[in-house]
Amino acid sequence: MSNRVIFLVDMQSFYASVEKAARPEYRDRPLVVSGDPARRSGIVLAACPLAKKLGASTAQRLGEAVRACPDLVVVRPRMQEYIRVSLKITSIMERFTDLVEPFSIDEQFMDVTGSIALFGEPETMAKKVQDAIWEETGVRARVGIGSNKILAKTACDNFAKKNESGIFWLTPDKIETDMWEMPVGGLFGVGSRMRRHFERMGIHKVGDLARYPLPRLQQLWGINGHVLWLTANGKDSSPVTPRTHEQQKAVGHQMTLPRDYGTLQDIRVVLLELSEEVCRRARAKGLMGETVSAGCRGADFDHPTGFHRQMKLGDPTCSAKDVYDAACRLFDQHWDGQPVRSVHVNLSQLSGSGEYQLDLFRDLERERKLDLAIDSIKSKFGSSSIFKAASLTEAGQVFERAMKIGGHYK
Repeated sequence: MSNRVIFLVDMQSFYASVEKAARPEYRDRPLVVSGDPARRSGIVLAACPLAKKLGASTAQRLGEAVRACPDLVVVRPRMQEYIRVSLKITSIMERFTDLVEPFSIDEQFMDVTGSIALFGEPETMAKKVQDAIWEETGVRARVGIGSNKILAKTACDNFAKKNESGIFWLTPDKIETDMWEMPVGGLFGVGSRMRRHFERMGIHKVGDLARYPLPRLQQLWGINGHVLWLTANGKDSSPVTPRTHEQQKAVGHQMTLPRDYGTLQDIRVVLLELSEEVCRRARAKGLMGETVSAGCRGADFDHPTGFHRQMKLGDPTCSAKDVYDAACRLFDQHWDGQPVRSVHVNLSQLSGSGEYQLDLFRDLERERKLDLAIDSIKSKFGSSSIFKAASLTEAGQVFERAMKIGGHYK
C-alpha cells in the first residue's frame, strides 16, 4: 500500500471564495460569510485571506470581526450554492480519477495511483487539479500528497496551506523531519482535551507520541490510543472509497436555537420538529432505527452544560411518534433545567423498513401510509406546507428551518 498516491484537496476559505467568485466587485475587499449581516449577529463561517490578515477569523463572533475590520463585507451564507459548487468540484476531480471521496463540503480525497501515467508526477498533477478548479469555479485549492489518507490530510492541513504553491508532498523521508516536529495538538484526531492529556505525559510533539510505548496508550485509551499512535507514525490502510457515505449508520438532526429555551414545554416543541425531520429522512432512505439518542447544549458557552443520552426501543421504527416519545423520556430523565441553545435527536442501529413488527394496539400500516402521504406533500410543496400545530407556538422553528440547509440559509 506504500506505493499509493493520495491527494487531499482542500478549498481555501470555501464559502468566502464562492462569494468572491460570484461578486467580482468584492475581489479586493475583506469578506466574511456569517449569520445575519443586518443584525451583525452570529458566527463567522468563512473569512477570505484578506479578512484574516486584517483580524477577522473563522468561528469568531461577527461583532468582534467587524470591530477588528470596520471595512468588512459581510454576506449571508447560501448553502444551496455552496453544495452546487462542491458537486461541480467533485466532477472536475473525477476527470483525473474515478476514486474521489468527499471528506466534507470543502475537502475531498483522490486516489491518483493509476492516473500518474496520464497526468504526470504527483506535484504536476496536483497543479493541474488546482488550475482546473480555479478556472471553472474561481476557488483556490490546496493539495496535500501522501502515500495514504492520513499523510495527505496532514500534508494539506499543516504544510500545503502555508506554501505559496498550495501543494506539499509528505514523502516517507519527511515524516521524521517534518511531521514529527509538529505540535501534538496539530495531529488529526487530537482535540484540546487529548492534547492536555498528552502534554501532562510529556508528549509535546507528534514524534513524542510516535515513539511512545503502544501498550501504555492502549491501556489508557484502548482502540483510540492505538489509532492515534498509528496516525502519529503516518500509518493508514483505509482506501479512498467513492460511495463511503452511502453506507449510513445513523440519521440525525441538530438545531441551534435563536434564543435560550428554558422550559420543557418549549423544548418539547423542538423535539417534535426534530423527530419529524429525522423520521422523514429515514423513510426517504427506506430505513428504520432501533436506538434513539437525544441531548442538548447549554446556553452558557463559558460554563458548558447539557447532555447526550440514548435508549433502545423495543422494535425498529421510523415513526416520529416513537422517536419523539423516547426523546422526551431522555429529557425528562437527564435535562438539568438549565437554559439550552442547541438540541439534537438521532436514530441509529438502522435496518431496512421493508419488514416490521405488527402491534396489536396500533394500526401501524395506517400510520405508515399517513406518514408517506405527508412526506409526499412536503416533498412537493416544501417542509412548511404541512406541520403539527405545536409549530405555530413561539417555540416552533419549522418556518425558519424551511429557509435553510444545514442550519444556514439556502
